[in-house]
Amino acid sequence: MAGQVRRATVAAVLAAVCAAAVGGCSDGGDGAGSDAASRAVSAASSLASRGSDAVASATAEAGKAMESIKGGVEAKDQVTLGKPGTDGDGRTTVPVKARNTSGDPKSFAVRVEFRAEDGKLVDMVVVTLSDVAAGATGEGTARSTHKLSGSVRAEVGTALRY
Repeated sequence: MAGQVRRATVAAVLAAVCAAAVGGCSDGGDGAGSDAASRAVSAASSLASRGSDAVASATAEAGKAMESIKGGVEAKDQVTLGKPGTDGDGRTTVPVKARNTSGDPKSFAVRVEFRAEDGKLVDMVVVTLSDVAAGATGEGTARSTHKLSGSVRAEVGTALRY
């Protein structure tokens, strides 16, 4: 869906640019070109807003998941992420590993942030690795909540061991 929103946003922006260019070349002086450009820019803004709503929703859900953990200990230094890829549904995935340095079995909640090349947050998910044995490494996969376009990198936002 986000890919569709992003494509629609690009299309609307391109329409705005084309309409402005045509309006600028028009010798009719009736303002039709600028009206079309205004409508296209408005549509682009609306579509971009929906894209940011998806990020806001993912951020809220991730926050709720992390807040629900009681007695968790910061464990970001025990978590590593692999290289992002794309699954069969077009969503961005990244391998997540957490090493349990505790003497008892523990679970991990890892907030994975997906960022565009410019560093802008484009999605966020929480991965839970349950019952990782003492001294062992738990593995899982973070999967974006929607299709992401362009080059995306993944970062550990927060990691809790509990």
